[in-house]
Amino acid sequence: MATEHSRSQLFNTGAQVNSVVSAAPPPGSQTIKVGTSGFSYPEWKGPFYPEKLPQQQMLEFYARHFPAVEINSTYYHIPPPRNMAAMAKRAEGRVEFSVKAHQDMTHTRDKYAEALPSFRAALAPMREAGVLGCLLVQFPFSFKATAANTDFLRRIASDLAPDPVAVEIRHRSWTTDETFALLRDLGVVYCCVDEPRLPNLPPPVVRATSSIAYVRFHGRNRQKWWTHAEAWERYDYLYSEAELLEWLPKIRSLAEATQKCYAFFNNHARGQAVTNAQMLINLLSAGRGARLADPISPPLPCSPAPGPRYCWPEVPDIRPRASSLLRLERNLC
Repeated sequence: MATEHSRSQLFNTGAQVNSVVSAAPPPGSQTIKVGTSGFSYPEWKGPFYPEKLPQQQMLEFYARHFPAVEINSTYYHIPPPRNMAAMAKRAEGRVEFSVKAHQDMTHTRDKYAEALPSFRAALAPMREAGVLGCLLVQFPFSFKATAANTDFLRRIASDLAPDPVAVEIRHRSWTTDETFALLRDLGVVYCCVDEPRLPNLPPPVVRATSSIAYVRFHGRNRQKWWTHAEAWERYDYLYSEAELLEWLPKIRSLAEATQKCYAFFNNHARGQAVTNAQMLINLLSAGRGARLADPISPPLPCSPAPGPRYCWPEVPDIRPRASSLLRLERNLC
């Protein structure tokens, strides 16, 4: 776990890249969108947001720096469509949204039939505005590879179609060629993850099973992953440049095999997610990996180099500072 980083010097890495299998996308259509999992954390004031910025202006500020955001609050509460419409409006067309499925659809599932229509209705304003990038369906560690769970995976993919769906499965039993073939047949995105190397957690393999690729960075806090007083402690981690460099060839492979690749940082404590998102943007823009996409609008100056398109916003130099941690919204395993 790193506490200090050099933002001016990059290091070479010999990290192995897992093979990526996918239908070839149209030439020149590949893009990467880097962002964070959530954006409205009070403790990001100072490390990222101006101290006196009202909470209702956070998304507008965020949209000036990152082209995509993952909405996790929908896991806990399905908002009315008017709230999602207001969110899309505040982003001014500069941000694509990935929206996390409600817990009744992935964890408890006893009220799945009730949650599904409300969740789909909430998405309508973003879908109509053209800013709904993907849906994130994250299953818990207890969701193991069984025949019944495979059937449910087919069901939820069908129920959420035609919206793009990314599936994050947190048990290693799913990390098989059979799973990747299933997701490919369903047109579902395999969510690649970086998390602690612990027994039965998925390894950091990359596979492209759809026209979209999806990567989530949870941090590598082994000590707090299973044992913690507060759920946010699990994601309390700051990646070093060397650790992010391990992912650059993998992200390049995903970008080359798909039309769009999302990379989201979930290590939100003390603003570490925005620090690492900035670092990844800087590393990619320096030519060490696959190339970055500009926000939806207005367009930013792009590199004339051949290959996947990339642009990058001006991001302030941000580092997490010492402060008392506020209680953050929980992220269940």
